[in-house]
Amino acid sequence: MAEVNLRDIEKTFRDNLTVIPDLNLRVREGSFTVLVGPSGCGKSTLLRMIAGLEPVTQGSIEIGGRDVTDVEPSNRDIAMVFQSYALFPHMTVARNIDFGLRLAKTPAAEREAKLMEAARLLNLEDLLDRKPAELSGGQRQRVAIGRAIVHNPGVFLFDEPLSNLDAALRTKTRVELAELHHRLDATMIYVTHDQIEAMTLADCIVVMNAGRIEQVGSPMTLYKRPETRFVASFIGSPRMNLLDGPVAEAYGATTIGIRPEHLDVDRERGEWEGRVRVVENLGADTFAYVESEQLGSLTVRLEGDSTARSGETLYLTPRHEALHAFDREGRRLPEDTWRPDVASAGSA
Repeated sequence: MAEVNLRDIEKTFRDNLTVIPDLNLRVREGSFTVLVGPSGCGKSTLLRMIAGLEPVTQGSIEIGGRDVTDVEPSNRDIAMVFQSYALFPHMTVARNIDFGLRLAKTPAAEREAKLMEAARLLNLEDLLDRKPAELSGGQRQRVAIGRAIVHNPGVFLFDEPLSNLDAALRTKTRVELAELHHRLDATMIYVTHDQIEAMTLADCIVVMNAGRIEQVGSPMTLYKRPETRFVASFIGSPRMNLLDGPVAEAYGATTIGIRPEHLDVDRERGEWEGRVRVVENLGADTFAYVESEQLGSLTVRLEGDSTARSGETLYLTPRHEALHAFDREGRRLPEDTWRPDVASAGSA
């Protein structure tokens, strides 16, 4: 495993379109770091630059303390797993996994040992003689990962590897990837637009927006203390309620944020009144989508056995300790500038 350092990275294409203006990032050795953001935010371009598949316009890339900015991909001590499996259809699982080792003329005994170790880690021992057409999507992706594992790279790079799988397989493979990271204790950098994948896989999340890093931190740090309005709206499912207008102005902020689970619900009284538009019963949770004349649209998380119904009036009270405030530029406001209880405690 190896640390990755990106220093003053800039990427501009031929038509003078700058997709990454100036970026610095340190990926800790042994971490599972996820680059997440909406389509077009630059995360896949950044991953391709780390891999050496996309040239850097300015700046430098270090892997394991070595400057690899101008080094060929094959000499960067990385292995990459793509969205498409890119398996050879005429080869068995075993031959797909050890293909690179054969090209490198790795001795047969060493090649066999690496193949069997990868198969054991990925539960592929019983599938080694099959062809890709005989495998499920999840099994094919495990073969692609196995092809990367046998090279024992310093850094694994994953470019949206689960996006071709159905929902059930995505969940299953997500768990397998997390287990694999713990077994290998490897440095992994993973790109996705799915914030649920980011929250469940990462020990470090990098939220990107328009080629810039909005925030870097652990999943719960980003969830509990988003530093920008963008992060607040992107991390969390359902998304945070963001409220402008008089309710925000009353706190001295441009925007107030409150997550759906931090709204207490009553049928008789509360700070805010709203009418239920739609109710989604998901078993353990129920989500009510509420329309308020004061605030606009709100999402509220209820107990799974909630009896809330469309058209019903609910009264909502935010848990004030769980409120977030943002200024006109979308930056988080320090609590002591807008929460009276924090300000008074600080001056006591």
